[in-house]
Amino acid sequence: MDLPRNAFKHALASGRTQFGAWLMSGAPSTAEAMGCSGFDFLVVDMEHVPVDVPQAIEILRAIAGTPASPVTRVPCNDAVLAKRALDAGAQTLLFPFVQNAQEAARAVASTRYPPDGIRGAAGVQRASRYGNVPGYFGRAASEICVAVQVETLAALDELEAIAKVPGVDTIFIGPVDLSASMGLLGDIGHADLQAKLAQAASTCRRHGKPCGIIAPNPEMAARFVEYGYAWVALGSDMSMMTTRAREWLGAARGDANAVARKEEGAC
Repeated sequence: MDLPRNAFKHALASGRTQFGAWLMSGAPSTAEAMGCSGFDFLVVDMEHVPVDVPQAIEILRAIAGTPASPVTRVPCNDAVLAKRALDAGAQTLLFPFVQNAQEAARAVASTRYPPDGIRGAAGVQRASRYGNVPGYFGRAASEICVAVQVETLAALDELEAIAKVPGVDTIFIGPVDLSASMGLLGDIGHADLQAKLAQAASTCRRHGKPCGIIAPNPEMAARFVEYGYAWVALGSDMSMMTTRAREWLGAARGDANAVARKEEGAC
């Protein structure tokens, strides 16, 4: 059996812009539905969603049957958590709250077997298709994608050094936490924050590192693509569901009120 191909990593290398979404529901069926809807990638969030490794495996299985690629955000930059996610079959890991080059190097090391890193070796796990991928130990890194998340002003100051770390494939700029770091919590459209986001994309491009981000709506996503972001998440499964629910409910209640007003006028 061959080593699974990481379509997300190869798309980054090709320069093709990818659009995805965050998975906040923690439900395999929702992940499968989103994957069938045409997204290039879906973020399996183990940081802000109560998803543990067995649940993540079911979500990864659901996505595997769709054209989308999974990006798995681990809870923190920890070698044990990275090892468990990789052994579970995740190939693209997003490490949150990376503040400097040393922390970025630690993230990379947790995805590599010795002597190149510190990943613990297990002979039979889901990543190696339960031992059925020949030479998995020597080949695994070729399809692993390391994404580090820069989300504070202090980390932005270290962005150039982070981008130079060998093994970092891509950098994700977290706009919401960055807004908090700037005293602008949640104000994604603020001019000062937008300037920082544009500058970050420029820095990443200058160092040959594709960068990613999440946008609250398609209009903001288009702006981020103009800045040079290579992969952009369009909100989340839950935000799409609740937004649509409010729209439909508002329309239904509006129609009902209009009918009621018409009937009252006819009396």
